[in-house]
Amino acid sequence: MTTHQIFEQEVSERPEGFRGPDLTPTGLEFLPRELGSGAYGLVAGRPPKDNSGVIFGTEAALVVDAGITPEIAQKLQRLAGELTGAPVRYLVNTTYHGDHTFGNIGFPPSVTIVSSRANRDSMKDLQREKNNRSESMYGDDALLDAVTTWRTPDLVFDSSCEIDLGGGQIVRLHSFGPGNGPGDTVVYVPSARTAWTGNFVSHGGVAMLLQGGPVPYIESLRRMRATLPELETIVPGHGPVGNGPVAVSELIVYLERLDAEVRAAVRGGRNLEETYAACTDPFADGLPESLITALAGYDLPQDLVRAGFREVARHLHRLNVLITYRTYENRLG
Repeated sequence: MTTHQIFEQEVSERPEGFRGPDLTPTGLEFLPRELGSGAYGLVAGRPPKDNSGVIFGTEAALVVDAGITPEIAQKLQRLAGELTGAPVRYLVNTTYHGDHTFGNIGFPPSVTIVSSRANRDSMKDLQREKNNRSESMYGDDALLDAVTTWRTPDLVFDSSCEIDLGGGQIVRLHSFGPGNGPGDTVVYVPSARTAWTGNFVSHGGVAMLLQGGPVPYIESLRRMRATLPELETIVPGHGPVGNGPVAVSELIVYLERLDAEVRAAVRGGRNLEETYAACTDPFADGLPESLITALAGYDLPQDLVRAGFREVARHLHRLNVLITYRTYENRLG
């Protein structure tokens, strides 16, 4: 099966009661967090709604991810204008997923949208993507009413490129290989030693695997670690800002264990339900300390924040077991 076929099967097999992260734009406000000169994380005040970012130099500004609706895109542009006098000239999509790209149409034609070629090639079926994201809208009809066109990137790259924003502010874009999707784009600002990682890297070993298998994902993460040895901080697509090297290492550990346990289950002839039971649930007893530390940055009741993240993490882990099982059942069974 191709990764696309596996993804479509995974969507159809999601169990009753599955709860994905809340992506609705309702109540979404961004909290600017300065991470270096001319580099701000725009952190969703209600996690795990989508984060964004703005990076600027003397000549231009760049926004990371467009949000899920044109209204959110306009909010991001207003906020960018408050943080810098430089005009927004670039928008980078870290993934093709609609909660990061549906807002593209809210940016004017003068803004150049940049992403990996693989991301752009995945932006072909608007209705299917709206359907895939609708389960995380919790009754909000914003997608039906506001998103009628999917604006795709104007400029694409295969592995890396640089954007000069003026005054020495360089932004490096990387696509390290398959991960959460086929073309995850990492936005790295050397002056801030910070990367905006979209769905490619989150904290605490929380993985939104979806389209990639564990082994190619691990290889991509190792390429990221080798390419960005000075990385200190990540701004994930969802959730808290925090320690980048720790997040990458914990995700590799999680994926290695997932791969080994599912392989063993398939080789042992276990069915899917037996495989769920045989695999380690890393969130069964709570969240890892690194994620608890990162979540402390939210000015919200910590017990509710932790409980919400744990619920999402456990649902995502179950999906990761499912897609890894489907990846291997025809090869090893």
